[in-house]
Amino acid sequence: MMSDRLQPVLAGLVTALVGFTSSFAVVLAGLVAVGATPAQAASGLLALCVTQGVGMLWLTWRHRTPLTLAWSTPGAALLVSTGAVAGGWPAAVGAFAVVGGLVLLTALWPGLGRLVAAIPVPIAQAMLAGVLLTLCLAPLRGLADVPLLVAPVVVTWLALLRFAPRWAAPAALAVTLAVVGVVAVRGGTLAWADAAPAITLTAPTLTWQAVVGLAVPLYVVTMASQNVPGVAVMASFGYRVPWRETMTVTGLGTLAGATAGGHAVNLAAISAALSAGPEAHPDARRRWVAARTAGWAYLLLALASAGLAALVAAAPAGVVESAAGLALVGTFGAALAAAVSEVQGRTAAVVTFLVAAGGVTLGGIGAAFWALVAGLVVHTVLHRRAGQRTG
Repeated sequence: MMSDRLQPVLAGLVTALVGFTSSFAVVLAGLVAVGATPAQAASGLLALCVTQGVGMLWLTWRHRTPLTLAWSTPGAALLVSTGAVAGGWPAAVGAFAVVGGLVLLTALWPGLGRLVAAIPVPIAQAMLAGVLLTLCLAPLRGLADVPLLVAPVVVTWLALLRFAPRWAAPAALAVTLAVVGVVAVRGGTLAWADAAPAITLTAPTLTWQAVVGLAVPLYVVTMASQNVPGVAVMASFGYRVPWRETMTVTGLGTLAGATAGGHAVNLAAISAALSAGPEAHPDARRRWVAARTAGWAYLLLALASAGLAALVAAAPAGVVESAAGLALVGTFGAALAAAVSEVQGRTAAVVTFLVAAGGVTLGGIGAAFWALVAGLVVHTVLHRRAGQRTG
């Protein structure tokens, strides 16, 4: 009887730990890339933990369904590839708020969701793959630049990938933090005073470059690679996602966390199975306890955000990025496979991938937006030509 009660609780703890440890480094790297200081990045990580934790507690209380939320890991990778935007960190914060507004608008106006869904899947996935490429190459650069520090991380990831795939990324990050901790303590570069959790608020500003080049691609990536697949994962276990309420909760959560540095909150996709699957509990009616436990766990993990950010800030260049890249290899592979799976749309997808991976900024707008534009233009031209031949 006791094990029956503990099973969903343990599953919820695993859900939170895997979700947090496998990608928090990506989040910190993304926030720093768009202009955040280490303190602002730590604040953003804390805000994300709190908003998604509160969101899960609300949704599980309301629906008794294992609805799990997450930060947008692909969105964080997008921040890395985009880099600094016109207007700096305040403009990036403004873009995060715009994303929250768009998600909230999706809940209120179904037409916006249909517009995003109208983007061909190969193009959306190709943009994501191109965005992820930079980070996924980081382990190779790390092995070349600091092999003694990165090699243990890669070996750990590869070994766990063979025997316990779920824990491969978290274990690699744990080894990374251990390596960084030893180096930082020996070098005296670790700022213990920065380890206390704190919220750092930033007044948002709006620049058209940040809205077009960051907010729009971040919204598309979050919807296409997190929210839509999240609904599919839940459906595979027999659960129906209350779409309008979930989008309302995640939109409000993103808006609430934006000024503190949080970039986007959304439905969990991959990690959703940890709470919604049979491993959480044989009785599907009891699995909501796992998601609720994960919500409480994220509120506790928020307390570690500043300490982890301080540790990451003290890391030698390339070490944490290598671990973050390893955590995204699976996502990159899935995105690339989906991008080229259909022969008819392959050319447009390849063009989208190349533009996104190229990282070229035009008119102050990042490559992700131009990748979408290029892919849609090629898709339209080829589709029209095929239609003319058929006619």
